[in-house]
Amino acid sequence: MSKKIAKTNVMRILDSIKVKYNQYSYPVIDGHVDGISVANHIGKDCSVVFKTLVVQGHSKSFYVFVIPVAENLDLKKASRSCGEKNIEMIHVKDINKVTGYIRGGCSPIGMKKQYKTFIDESARNIDKIIVSAGKIGYQVELSVEDLIMATGASLSDIVVR
Repeated sequence: MSKKIAKTNVMRILDSIKVKYNQYSYPVIDGHVDGISVANHIGKDCSVVFKTLVVQGHSKSFYVFVIPVAENLDLKKASRSCGEKNIEMIHVKDINKVTGYIRGGCSPIGMKKQYKTFIDESARNIDKIIVSAGKIGYQVELSVEDLIMATGASLSDIVVR
């Protein structure tokens, strides 16, 4: 496990709701590291490290999808999960305005608003899940059940298979 790091807002939220987690940090070169590199840096399999994606539906509502870093979101499956006719990824320039986070540091925990959140059903097969701690270079590992509780998420088949 990595050395102790400064608390992020995600960590403070998890502390406040009494959720146990492990924290990891990794080196960041030129401000961006892809998810597979993050998994490699922290010594974890890509199947347990998840990325957070934000979409906007035809209704103009926003939705959050949490999927393994090596996978791609299936927009048709995702739109069915949230009951939308169609959805599209939000523009990178809008990530901060919608979530309060920046690209590469977007966490499903502690966004500006609590959006309807979906975690890929592959999370059923793992005990611990790793997501962004809300800042580039930082990750948190917690139980899948605790992530569901902290975000109000549901599990759904949402990746390209």
